[in-house]
Parts: sequence; C-alpha cells; structure tokens
Amino acid sequence: MTRSSENKTVMAAMSGGVDSSVAALLLKRQGYTVVGATMKLWNYSEVGGDAGKNGRCCNLESIDAARHVCDALGAPHYVFDFSDVFKEIVIKDFVSEYRKGRTPNPCVLCNARIKWEMFLKRAAEIDCDYMATGHYARTGSDEKRRRYYLKRGVDDSRDQSYALWGIRQEALVKTIFPLGDLTKNDTRRIAEEADLKTARVAESMEICFVADDDYERFIREWSDADIPGGDIVDQSGNVIGRHKGIPFYTVGQRRGLGIAHNTPLYVQKIEPENNRIVVGDDHDLERREMSVSKINWVSIAPIRESINCEVKIRYQHKASKAIISLLDDNHLSVIFDVPQRAITPGQSAVLYDGDFVLAGGIID
Repeated sequence: MTRSSENKTVMAAMSGGVDSSVAALLLKRQGYTVVGATMKLWNYSEVGGDAGKNGRCCNLESIDAARHVCDALGAPHYVFDFSDVFKEIVIKDFVSEYRKGRTPNPCVLCNARIKWEMFLKRAAEIDCDYMATGHYARTGSDEKRRRYYLKRGVDDSRDQSYALWGIRQEALVKTIFPLGDLTKNDTRRIAEEADLKTARVAESMEICFVADDDYERFIREWSDADIPGGDIVDQSGNVIGRHKGIPFYTVGQRRGLGIAHNTPLYVQKIEPENNRIVVGDDHDLERREMSVSKINWVSIAPIRESINCEVKIRYQHKASKAIISLLDDNHLSVIFDVPQRAITPGQSAVLYDGDFVLAGGIID
C-alpha cells in the first residue's frame, strides 16, 4: 500500500492559485511526472454578479496562470470543461437545499462528485497513476486496517479535511496531498523562491460560483418558481414579523430579521412546510443531539457498536466530544457531551479521532 514516485505520473488539479501551483512544483521535485489540469466548473455568463471577474476561479486569467506554471515546470496542461455536470450536481443541489430550509456546503459535494470522481476519471483516461490537489490535508495507508486514511493538515489555520470527508477509499488510494505537512507561509515562501507567477495571487474564501457573494440574488435567479415571503413566529407560534423567503435564512442567524425586540433574536428553526421562520433567544439554540445521514466511512470501516470521538458541525467549529451510534446503515445518532450552538441541517458533520477523519455525513 506504499506509494512510490518512480515512473509514476500525477495529474495535478491547477486552479491558478498558489496552493495548487506549489503542489505541482513539489510533485515535480519528488520525481513524479506531472500533468497539470484546470477544471472549468461554471460560466460567468450564467452565474452573473461579478462584472470585474477578478480574483476568482474559472476565468481566463486563472487558466492562463495555471498554464504559465505548467510551462515553467515543463508539464503539459489540460483544461476540462465540467460546467454542465457541475451545474446539474452542485449548483442545482445548492439552490434546492436552500429552498428546503437547509444550509448546504457545495464544496463537499464538488470535492466528492466532481474532483474525486470526474477529475479522477479523466486522470485515468490519460494514463495518470495518481491525482493531486493543493488541499491542506494528509493521506496515507493504514497497513493494519488495510485502508487508506485521511488526516488534518498540520496547519490548523488552513486544515481543509472537513470538506474532504466524501472521498471514498478507491479515490483516496489514488490521491496525493503535497501541502499536508506545510503551513500557508511555507507555501508562499516556496512559490516566491521558485519565482512562480502565482506566488502572490489573492484567494477567495466564499462560494466560488456566487461571484458577488449575494446568495439571495443567485438563488432567486436560479429558482424555477417565485420565492414567497411568510411569517416569523416566536416559539409559542405568535407572529412577530415577516420573512422575505425561506432560502434566505439559516439556523443561528441574527442579522436581517427586521424585528424590533427588547432582546436579540436568532433563527431557531426553518419550516418550509409552513413557510415560516421560528426565532428565539440565543440559549435556545443549544442542542446535544442530532442525526446524520449520507455517511461515508473514511479512515475506519463502518461501526457496529457505539464509539467516542470528536465531531465538527461546521468548517470553523471546534470539534467537540460526542458518542456516535449507528441508527441504521445510512444514519448515525450523535450525542454531544456538551450542548452545541446552532446545529444546522444541511451542513456536514465530520467525525475525528485526533487528526484522523473517521467519517462524515450530512446533518438532518
């Protein structure tokens, strides 16, 4: 189960940013034959909202930057147009989930279905042995379990393992994360020392295809039907305000409710079936229990008995201790030791044992 670079070819996902550029450079230095490839996932003419088209992926500037780095490394460069399948799999799910009152993480779906399915398939078609990305995460083999594992990156401030829980074993076997043992500062330094064109490229932390970060505009434009307003109610069911549409709220939200109240109010629950938003006090957001579905077991095989581990319920959340039990083959029960604030349907729940990603799923 040990990887070797000897006579091996890696297709590196090249976004035109510094991380993927350094990943390709390190692979080259490690003795791999490197092939660069950029995924075009969406079109500005369809997503709208950013007339300047600056600082984002999938534009001509980013593709040109990726090609420039490949030229410097003596590596061929491909561009794969996945925009149609990305629209069907990722964008439509994004809009559908928000319309159901849930808060999705499209990066998780893109990673699992586009990057570690479509992209990996293209890598095999051109006889590449592995694929690599610039994610800050680590993978390797557990000889005892006969299984490949996924671990956090060493840089806690950059770790991206939370969004990678959907990668399956057969894909992990073919995956290399060259930046897993580096910090972001290390990456920038390596790029500058190598005089890479992308050394100082700015990065975006928002959803890539919502180019202006205006979710309301995007969801309205991509919805097949009008989005009606409705009632905002307190926890006793009393109407205390009006909302502008179910998709434009998330559990834990405080701003934008438009309600004058003597204490701050937060979204407690979204009820699309009643077209209403339930609000309450901050302390009412705390919960100890949740169920999780669409499970992917990563570093361990599916459990049969309850286990203790730590669970993250959003990207910036600090993992918290919990007991995990199997409800059925597709659902887990999670009971936290300490109540957690704003557990949000649609977000990912990722199970950790130290640095190891045990499994992940979607919060029901």
